[in-house]
Amino acid sequence: QVQLVESGGGLVQAGGSLKLSCADSRGTFSNYAMGWFRQAPGKERDFVAGIRWSGGITYYADSVKGRFTISRDNAKNTVYLQMNSLKPEDTAVYYCAAKGGVVVSRKTDDYDYWGQGTQVTVSS
Repeated sequence: QVQLVESGGGLVQAGGSLKLSCADSRGTFSNYAMGWFRQAPGKERDFVAGIRWSGGITYYADSVKGRFTISRDNAKNTVYLQMNSLKPEDTAVYYCAAKGGVVVSRKTDDYDYWGQGTQVTVSS
């Protein structure tokens, strides 16, 4: 079973950068597709980025394409989300999630395991 723990959130000014990490404390996530989602107050949880288990293919929401980069290090059981050129509208709680199988999904219901979330706040 996968147990995910996010870190790296915080407060940053618009235009700044943050790097989120998501570690699997039980060391089993190398066989899972991974996703990052975010949820702003009063809004649904939305897909941000995803990566196949092999790390070779990545997917992004249009709103973050060109600014965010997802990567993974299976040897360290960790997936990352590098966020550059941050905007106030990126403010949300960010969650990582694991999905069995190779294919990434943009749907929250397709993911089997979730982290507790980490707050990202971008000030204008």
